[in-house]
Amino acid sequence: MNSPSRPRITVLVSRFNEAVVEGLLAGAHEVLDQAGLDPQTIPVVRVPGALELPVVAAELIRQGRVDGIVALGCVIRGETSHHEHVGRETIGGLVRLAMETGVAIGIGVLTVESPEQALVRAGLRPDRGGGKEPGDRHRGREAARACLETVGLMQELRRGNG
Repeated sequence: MNSPSRPRITVLVSRFNEAVVEGLLAGAHEVLDQAGLDPQTIPVVRVPGALELPVVAAELIRQGRVDGIVALGCVIRGETSHHEHVGRETIGGLVRLAMETGVAIGIGVLTVESPEQALVRAGLRPDRGGGKEPGDRHRGREAARACLETVGLMQELRRGNG
């Protein structure tokens, strides 16, 4: 395991709803950069869609290549309930994987009602609060922060300091 200051992070990015996901990636890179990690040296693995995020994350973990994963994707409601199934299985798969392996996974998979909601949460439209106080609802940044914090916490716990 690397030191807490230099964790091995990989970002997984769904290609579906690409413009939104690229906004999520930009936000994740901002946070990783602020944490002292050079975004240019962090692997970005692109997968076809959100449902492929868990299986690719599992393979990276099996190979022992990561201390943490930032998983980014976007599922937008359509005319059927398909988005509910995709969102539930994707997020559930990532959560189970983190719990089974102890590897930190920051989940930045949007499950939204509209393209407008997706654009706000990807930092591509102003955040006017949507019924809440305006603030940082950028899920790419949030996922990267959660991943980094969890990596550090897990390392501390493994050292017996928690």
